[in-house]
Amino acid sequence: MDDNVDHYLFLGLPSGEEGSKLSEKEITKAYRLKALELHPDKRPDDPNAPANFQKLQTSYHVLKDEKARKLFDDLLRAKRHKLQRDSQQDSKRRRMMSDLEERERSFFTNNSSAKARSEEDIIARKLKEEINRIRAMHANKMAYNTPNVSPLKKESVDGGKSGTGGGVSAAEKETMLKVSWETSGVDYTAQRLRELFETIGSVKDVVIRSSKKKRSALIVMATKEAAVAATGTVLGDYSNPLLVIPLQPAGPTDFRTAREPVKPDPQLSADLVGTRYQAFEDSVLQKLQKAAERQK
Repeated sequence: MDDNVDHYLFLGLPSGEEGSKLSEKEITKAYRLKALELHPDKRPDDPNAPANFQKLQTSYHVLKDEKARKLFDDLLRAKRHKLQRDSQQDSKRRRMMSDLEERERSFFTNNSSAKARSEEDIIARKLKEEINRIRAMHANKMAYNTPNVSPLKKESVDGGKSGTGGGVSAAEKETMLKVSWETSGVDYTAQRLRELFETIGSVKDVVIRSSKKKRSALIVMATKEAAVAATGTVLGDYSNPLLVIPLQPAGPTDFRTAREPVKPDPQLSADLVGTRYQAFEDSVLQKLQKAAERQK
């Protein structure tokens, strides 16, 4: 794919000189539309869906990276010039009037073709190096699209038992958020959740888990600060709001006594509705009771 694919056309964009003038905003818009079409969630019966979606992400990151995009534009330009030269040379050959002229033109044609091939090979090799660099840089972001790659798929969405478990450290858990919503009303895909939480900060991974009555997801933010900011900020659709809580709470250091009543955060209370807030409050009370038992 790296040598022959036209990354502009793969995203549904015009190629050539017109493509080289496209803004980053236009490229991102085209990528998001194409991602909705090729996302594995939209093609559950297509075994090639994860691979095709990964190719789409590669094309997007090539065009989004300034250095890689310039190399790719240079490669397309070199190919166009080579085709033009070949076309002109073919036309000239048809007008040749003597064997001498034929030999002379053949000599210059061979040199020109060799030079064109050499230029194309150099640019193609540099572009391939940039693509490998971009793939390595974005490997973690694309892992959730490939089966049995993301370590989060081995983690329970509900956070599991106490302790790090599953190879995830306590510090990593501080960047994780548990998100839940009802099955009725507007539903949320992994792509939609990623878009909502990326308004706060960079999202490293999204893993969705569903049941008959409720759906939930594990969101991994890039930093602990982004996870804290997203809690109580990302609400989702009004018809089916999201319940966002940290996967790993702050711990018992904020509890003065086991019998002291817990006052819910007013901002958090505004974000949790109906039975969801009651469930959250019950969870906090259970943690207080456990903390009190440990202090005895």
